[in-house]
Parts: sequence; C-alpha cells; structure tokens
Amino acid sequence: MTDKQVDKIEAGIHTDFRNNMTYGDYLKLETLLSSQQRLSDHHDEMLFIVIHQVSELWMKLMLHEIRAAIISISNGELSPAFKMLARVSKIQSQIIHAWDVLSTLTPSEYLEFRDELGQSSGFQSYQYRMIEFALGYKTPHVLTIYEKDTELLNILQEAYAAPSLYDVAIRALAREGLHINEEILTRDVTNPYKSDDSVAKAWCAVYSNVEKYWDLYELAEKLIDIEDWLQQWRFRHMKTVERIIGHKVGTGGSSGVTYLKKVLDHRFFPELWDVRTTL
Repeated sequence: MTDKQVDKIEAGIHTDFRNNMTYGDYLKLETLLSSQQRLSDHHDEMLFIVIHQVSELWMKLMLHEIRAAIISISNGELSPAFKMLARVSKIQSQIIHAWDVLSTLTPSEYLEFRDELGQSSGFQSYQYRMIEFALGYKTPHVLTIYEKDTELLNILQEAYAAPSLYDVAIRALAREGLHINEEILTRDVTNPYKSDDSVAKAWCAVYSNVEKYWDLYELAEKLIDIEDWLQQWRFRHMKTVERIIGHKVGTGGSSGVTYLKKVLDHRFFPELWDVRTTL
C-alpha cells in the first residue's frame, strides 16, 4: 500500500485539538506522569516508584469491582457479580507479574536509595488494607497506621464496618434455603471470621448438587480464584522482598520476610478450601 493510499484511508483522523479534549487530557497524563518524583539520583528508584504506583492503580480497580460485586450479591443478582469477580482475578495476575519486574532490582541497587524511603512502606498501603477488609480479613490494630489523616481514617473505618464479600456470599447461601446458623448471619462483621459448621455443610451441599445450586457453585469458584491469586501475590511479594533485602527489618518496622511468610497461612474463605477434603 502506498503512502497516498494510506493517507486516503486515514483522512478522517483528527489532528486539530485546539478546542477539543485529547487522549492526554482525558487520562490526566500530565498529572499522572509527573507523579514519579525520585528522592535520590539513583537510576533504579524510578523502577521502584512506578511498580508501586501501577500496583496501587490496579488495586483501585480491584476495589471498584469487589464493591460492586458485594452490592450485586447482596441484591440477589449473582450473574453480574461473576463478571466483576472474574475481572478481579485478571487484575490480580497483572499485579503478580509486577513483582517479576521489581525483582530485577538487586540488593546493591536498592541500598543506594533505601534510606530515602524513611519509614514509608508498602505495609502502609491503605488500598491493600481495604481489599483485605472487603475480603473479610479485619484486624483493628492496622487502623492506627492511618490516624494521621482523619479523612482517610474515616474511609477505612467505614470499609472496616461493612460486610465483606464472604459475608454476602454466606447470606446468599441462606437465601437459597440452605441452613446457616443465625449467629453467623447476624454476627458483628468487624470481628475476624471463623469457620462455622453450618457454612461448611452448606458449601458441601452446593458442591454435591451442582445443577441445583449452579449459581452458588460458580460464586464459590470465583471466590476460590480470588483467594488463590491473592495468596500467589503474597508469595511473590515475599520472595521478591527476600531476594532484594533478605531478612532485614522492613522500612516500616515490620519483620519483613518473616511477617510476609506468616500471612501466607491466613485463609479468607476457609470452608471453601475445607470442602475439597470433605467431599
């Protein structure tokens, strides 16, 4: 194809944006791309900042989808929630792959700018905490990290007090006539969730009669996908940290790798894992 033929085909491309919104305007690229402010002169600090900012953007989208799924499930509309939760899993795969890029940072390179971080740490990511809250993992001590910002603390407290994705999934079991202990349905959702025999039996009934409970079965598998990917994210986080700083204390004061290994043992949806043994 000649240049003239190409020009003829693409004659409708807009080039005059003096009075119209551009791609960069729409995405606020000037603000977005000016937010990578290095505190050192080291080349690799840019990598460190970009990876964490990108991860925060993905987490923002995760929260957007999980919140919508919680509302949808609460309203008895499971089908729309499946699309949202499937999207969450795809987002999680992107965040996991981000660790592969960060792991190109060597210990020597990181030490060149680590002191510039002060006490700031990914441990303080409030969006990550909100994801944990939305999935049902709630520990009150983490809220103290955010007392510096009253407005942010209020947002976190609201998320902390809201029913989790698993809470509304359990209520969906009850709506379908499966027996759930009343104390589970009326429990204080700010307390950490503990396995319950009635919930375990309900999920077992779902997996034992897939045709009858197809929507609940699909919901269960979407939840398993999310927890599976989250644990893979946690594992890749732990191994990346170990690769870069070994077993040093984290910049935020945590035990670093030791802490990250410990959280790998936590389960968000315990009965959904146990049913695989009891079936």
